[in-house]
Amino acid sequence: MIAFASSFPGSIYAFNITPSQPMIVQKSAFLASEVGVELSVFFQKKFGAGLFGGEGFIMQKLAGSGTAFIEIDGHAMEYTLAAGQQIIVDTGYLAAMDATCSMDVVSVPGVKNMLFGGEGVFNTVVSGPGRVILQTMPISAVAGSLQRFLPSAK
Repeated sequence: MIAFASSFPGSIYAFNITPSQPMIVQKSAFLASEVGVELSVFFQKKFGAGLFGGEGFIMQKLAGSGTAFIEIDGHAMEYTLAAGQQIIVDTGYLAAMDATCSMDVVSVPGVKNMLFGGEGVFNTVVSGPGRVILQTMPISAVAGSLQRFLPSAK
C-alpha cells in the first residue's frame, strides 16, 4: 500500500494521462504518478501572462501514459469549455486544465475595479476547448487572509 497526502487542506485529483491527453497544472500541484507519466515545466507563451501572471506563468505539464495525482488547495470546481468558450478567474485560482486549453492574463477593466474591487489588478482568461479545474482557496489567499490576525514585530 502506498499513501500520500497534500501539504495543505484541499482536494486530491487523479488524472489518466495519455499521449493524446496531457494536463497542465499549477506549479506546486504534482504529488505522485505512475512511472510512465513525464513531468516537465510549462511556460505560458503569451507575453501578458509572463509579465503579470504570477501563478499563471510557470506551470507543470503532465504527459506520457499513466495515472497522476495532483493536490488542489481548498475545494475543486470542474468546468468543461467548448471551443472558443472562455472563463475568467482571479489569478492563482486556476489549478489545472487540459493541454487543449489556452490561457492569458489580462488587466481588470476600469480604474475603480482595480482600486476598490478587492480582487487585484489582473485576471486569468482560460479559453476552450477542454476541462478546467479551479481551486477555491489557494494557499497565497489563505496567508493573506490570516496575515491581519498574526502578531507583527514593532
